[in-house]
Amino acid sequence: MEERELPVGWVEASLEDVVDILDSQRVPINTTEREKRIAEKPETSLYLYFGATGQVGLIDDFIFSESLVLLGEDGVPFHDPLKKKAYRVSGKFWVNNHAHVLKSLTGICDEVYLESYLNQYDYTGCVTGSTRLKLTQAAMRKIPISLAPFSEQRRIAAKLDTTLAAVDACRQRLDGVADLLKRFRQAVLAAATSGELTREWREKRGLDWSPRQLTVGDLGVIVTGNTPKAVPDEAEEVVPLFKPTELDAGYDVRYAKELMGPKRAQGARMLPPLSVLVTCIGATIGKTGLSRTEGATNQQINAIICNPRIATPQWTYFWFTSPVGQVSIVDNASATTLPIINKSRFSALEVEVPVIEEQQEIVQLIDSLFTLADQLEVRLNSVRMVVDRLTPALLAKAFRGELVPQDPGDEPASVLLERIRAARQAEAGAGKPSRRGRPKAAAIPAPINRNAAPAPSDPLPPDLLTQLLRECGALSERALLAASELRPETFQVQLAREQGLGAVRESREDGQVLLEAVG
Repeated sequence: MEERELPVGWVEASLEDVVDILDSQRVPINTTEREKRIAEKPETSLYLYFGATGQVGLIDDFIFSESLVLLGEDGVPFHDPLKKKAYRVSGKFWVNNHAHVLKSLTGICDEVYLESYLNQYDYTGCVTGSTRLKLTQAAMRKIPISLAPFSEQRRIAAKLDTTLAAVDACRQRLDGVADLLKRFRQAVLAAATSGELTREWREKRGLDWSPRQLTVGDLGVIVTGNTPKAVPDEAEEVVPLFKPTELDAGYDVRYAKELMGPKRAQGARMLPPLSVLVTCIGATIGKTGLSRTEGATNQQINAIICNPRIATPQWTYFWFTSPVGQVSIVDNASATTLPIINKSRFSALEVEVPVIEEQQEIVQLIDSLFTLADQLEVRLNSVRMVVDRLTPALLAKAFRGELVPQDPGDEPASVLLERIRAARQAEAGAGKPSRRGRPKAAAIPAPINRNAAPAPSDPLPPDLLTQLLRECGALSERALLAASELRPETFQVQLAREQGLGAVRESREDGQVLLEAVG
């Protein structure tokens, strides 16, 4: 095992030294069997069924009834530092054979500490496979874990509980901004098709909203694409053949994965630049693009070559991408498992068409507002990248011993580790059956009992929680309870006492109530 410089009091162990491995208790059940077992049973009588990366269903029984850490065995993004590989579960539940089942040894390895460590660990060299990575139990057992003194583990876990919750809250708020931008764009398009967007423009000119009632077929020539046969010994392939995936470019469709040579292009239904392309079959029905170059489409796409006296290509594109245009397509598609709107139905879609001058004003206003939204989205994505890097950075800092202050009075992790190894050797020497590294309860070093009646020479410190908050920084009440190692009822009495003395106060950070030391 590679030697690494560790903080004072820390030790490097193997994962199998600090956990019980309960993989032998897993029972996989396929989806069909589970569905039979839970059919017509109330959900309140069912239990969670877990797999590689989280819950994958429900089942009518449970295997485990405790708090455990599950580490993915296969099908897990082991090489993505932003994705979770391990997660905590508790209560009554079932686990299939795609997740390793780990039980932290009491007083040796904190559960939150273990989960966090496994989520920041670099699995390079530990996993096998290419398309579907696998972490075998043999490789998992040898994973090196940087083990801090147990009290420090609890402080680290408490600090991570608070800071990572704040990061998640920030990420959720950014997701909310992204959703807001999507709704903003749809609101702009809805205002454009209702006439509201250009109300002031009309009022200045003394005009009313009086669009003509036309059909899509009235807007210009409708062309349904085709897929011409390949031509052998073709010259350089330069003509794009657009498919629905190319329409992801939306307002600026220029490139296609499939290109045609001049001979093959003779069999295609060629389209001029500024053709409006609309997917008319399949799950992506209604996806729209505006071509910026000459090309052709396959048969999944209908194209409109606009009559410039009736409709501009840009306005037509925005109409199809607007809520009213999308609803019109979906409502007129055939009601089958594979929705289709054929050429005749497509041509018959009704459209309210303003005059050309107003169309041009609509396009100009939409372009301006969408440019603003795009600029905000660029800034949003930049902030997201920073936030996404926070979790790996915090975890790395935690396991370098830099997240919380160290306490020279903490019992070194090496002492705990030697104690558990001695207990295992004694158990093996006594001829007792292996429990996959699980020591006898009596052999596990018990944490300091802060809940017992204090002896005259060893009273419960009157500033116990205050000192923890000074070490760890502001914490939620739940995190402070975990760090204190007190029973809930004892914790509440101690907290009320220290708050009464003015040593601990509440504060708010990003809407979360935290406790902090005063002074």
